[in-house]
Amino acid sequence: MLNPLEFQSIVGAVVYIVQDGFRIDSISKTYGLRMIPRHIRYLLTVAEYRNFTRAADSLHISQPALSQQIRQLENDLGGQLFDRSGRVVRLTDFGSIYVEYARRALLELEAGQRALHDVRDLSRGQLRLAFAPTFTEYLVAPAVEHFHSTYPNIVIDMMEMSLEAIEGGLSEDRIDVAIGFTDIRSDDIETEALFLERITLVVGDNHPVAAQDAPVVPAQLAALPLALLGGQFVSRFYIDSYFESQGIKPSVALQANSISALLKIVRGGKVATLLPGALHYEHRDLKYIPLEPGFPARTVALLRRKGAYRTAAAAAFSATLKEMLETGALSSLRAE
Repeated sequence: MLNPLEFQSIVGAVVYIVQDGFRIDSISKTYGLRMIPRHIRYLLTVAEYRNFTRAADSLHISQPALSQQIRQLENDLGGQLFDRSGRVVRLTDFGSIYVEYARRALLELEAGQRALHDVRDLSRGQLRLAFAPTFTEYLVAPAVEHFHSTYPNIVIDMMEMSLEAIEGGLSEDRIDVAIGFTDIRSDDIETEALFLERITLVVGDNHPVAAQDAPVVPAQLAALPLALLGGQFVSRFYIDSYFESQGIKPSVALQANSISALLKIVRGGKVATLLPGALHYEHRDLKYIPLEPGFPARTVALLRRKGAYRTAAAAAFSATLKEMLETGALSSLRAE
């Protein structure tokens, strides 16, 4: 068991979003507003609320004082930051460019602050780890448990996120390292391949095909009632693409937004599902039937932001996971 790990998820957290995606609350909560130069803080707060009165209330200053500070900043920069002509205050093109660079500077401030507190001997520290939902069911728990037993004083913030959200979190420096796939869209993210993952048919012991030795072919798959992940999962895109490529019109009995829910349903024996075969590492009571033709493999990888400061905890976790995959408890995943 992972006691006494402190699991803190940012999924579903209430945040305020500046127009270019910068989260001012993550800075202020971590370092306090005094760490941000006053004019920059005022700028980002107005951009956040798009209203001078609400921004002033948030900053605990008067609205005229805030307006004066913004105008002073505009005078110093030589351009108008906000369009005040409508009911909602909006960043001008000039302002949007300045906010973009302010955001980058503050990300570096965050990295510098963490570097000051980073302890190289791992006697204390923090690891911000994100992972795609599939890995919750077979990869994350053993890796985190082993890491925690080796470095018990490192606090781990675990975040289950979509691959798209992981890319955003890495780019915005809210994540140290993530477990995802190599097929990412952002050029700001670097990948380190770990092993191949392939989707297969998963059934319970009492399912009609559980004892079948031969692979399941498209015609047979089309006739099976299926429980599948919803369209918000990237793996569903690959499943639907497979159906289309094989001319299959699937019999979808139900859809779910939880892998664990699908596994519970499949154990009942009436429906099958399509999930990564690597799940057998943690769910050995289920049957994994190959398909013919098989799904294209995806490469599981460690993801990091290019050029980002790499904490000692993040480096240690990456090394721990790779060692477990090469010679340790997870080595069977590489033999797939």
